[in-house]
Amino acid sequence: MPQARDAGSGRGVNRRQLLLGGAAAGLGAAAAIGADFALASRDRASSTSAADADAITGSDAVPFHGPHQAGVPTVPQAHTAFIGLDLAPSTSRDGLRRMMRILTDDAARLTQGVAALADSEPELAIAPARLTVTFGFGPGLVARAGGTAPGWLAPLPVFSIDQLEDAWSGGDLLIEIASDDPVTVAHTARMLLKDARRFATVRWRQDGFRRARGTERSGTTMRNLFGQVDGTVNPVPGTEDFDSVVWVTDGWLAGGTGLVIRRIRMTLDTWDELDRVGREASIGRTLSNGAPLTGANETDEPDFAATGTAGFPVIPDFAHMRRARGDGTERIYRRSYNYDLPPSGDGISESGLIFASYQADVTAQFVPIQRRLDELDLLNQWTIPIGSAVFAIPPGCESGGYIGEGLLK
Repeated sequence: MPQARDAGSGRGVNRRQLLLGGAAAGLGAAAAIGADFALASRDRASSTSAADADAITGSDAVPFHGPHQAGVPTVPQAHTAFIGLDLAPSTSRDGLRRMMRILTDDAARLTQGVAALADSEPELAIAPARLTVTFGFGPGLVARAGGTAPGWLAPLPVFSIDQLEDAWSGGDLLIEIASDDPVTVAHTARMLLKDARRFATVRWRQDGFRRARGTERSGTTMRNLFGQVDGTVNPVPGTEDFDSVVWVTDGWLAGGTGLVIRRIRMTLDTWDELDRVGREASIGRTLSNGAPLTGANETDEPDFAATGTAGFPVIPDFAHMRRARGDGTERIYRRSYNYDLPPSGDGISESGLIFASYQADVTAQFVPIQRRLDELDLLNQWTIPIGSAVFAIPPGCESGGYIGEGLLK
């Protein structure tokens, strides 16, 4: 039988060896193909599992229409922009009506993932990511409309700790935009400011943030940049308690609320010099989980009568939570955000809190709390209010209506 030659070794290779070798090669190829198929299947399964775990939430939408404006009872989103505007001198009551019709129509579209009517970048509108747009009226707008403002719709009283700057204070119209996606916030702001530019000019803009959605369990109390929990004793939206604290019940503002915005600079550079015990004493809560110094859990009721071995109150008289609580009769709903800007001078931070307080009556609910804090609150050593504004948040509207029609129609 003739033999084939192995060019590499010079040895002969017979037909039987070729057949056996071919069969082995075939089995090896089959095994390789099978292994490759198995790996590909595993990769596809892994990819599917990863996609399932990383759920896309950009299409999540919050209803725009209803008895109350969204953005107040809504679970706070990760990003926000509070924008204060001044009315143009030429904007009449009819102009206000036109402006609010246009703003309402586009806000209703954008919050549902639909492009605004004159949207030049409609692709940016398709992911609302729980977008809400909330409008507020300052005293100047109500006066221009010829309406009667509630007594509390005015600048706050002067407090000794204030170092207010015009750049962050006042305003005739407020637009608050909030979403879990910062691109959505930026696009919505641009669309709505284009709508309003014939009627008003931007006075200030304050951008804020919280933890990104999914970073913590839903319902976790936010932390400010001091590292403290912020808003533990908030009333819960959807309850009678919340309704009694937040919503106005009469007049053109029925179904709406009052909003106080305070821009509070935090001097983090000097806060860093304070030890942990001092930090906890200044607020009256532990930093680890926000529990009162007399408790173990965040939601434990504080014992203001408790004293330590030396006879001093465990929660000091100057503690922020003690001053804010008072006798418990004045209550507010907090929906605040952090801010962080490039530092100036020799410091390493320019940070703080955009404090947003909602209540039915600013004078009866917010002002007494702020007066107590002004008189004796150790936290004042590291916080400086540099902005202040008060707005009436009108009720919501039904489809075909517009925000503010109770005042303007």
